[in-house]
Amino acid sequence: MTSSLNLLIMDPPYESERTTTAFRLIDAALARGHSVRVFAYEGAVNLTMAGQAAHPNPLHGTDVDAEMHPTTREWVERLFAVAGGRLEWVNCGLCVDERGAGDWTNGPRRGGPADFTGWVTDGSATIVIPTA
Repeated sequence: MTSSLNLLIMDPPYESERTTTAFRLIDAALARGHSVRVFAYEGAVNLTMAGQAAHPNPLHGTDVDAEMHPTTREWVERLFAVAGGRLEWVNCGLCVDERGAGDWTNGPRRGGPADFTGWVTDGSATIVIPTA
């Protein structure tokens, strides 16, 4: 039986290292053959926004291509690409509505807290990465 890992993340893009940590945990679990279910809550619903765009860095004198600044949308897309159907990503619908954050990349679906509580009862492990 393949084990499943549930993650609840709350931070919006680029605000802390917690987002990068969550992405690394998801990637590592997928690489080891586990199924992963992500519940994006509060500001984390913005991680999947389709309209995210890379930017230049005038302080470094770099253009968009040279800066190579990944967007969280691109990270999520990559996770779905390597998951082979083992990644489920749910954006909290209440949080989406509150933030007007409904234009996502392919992969995530809308859900609610009941999704996460159901996962906790039938998953192998659950990690909550809270805001500070």
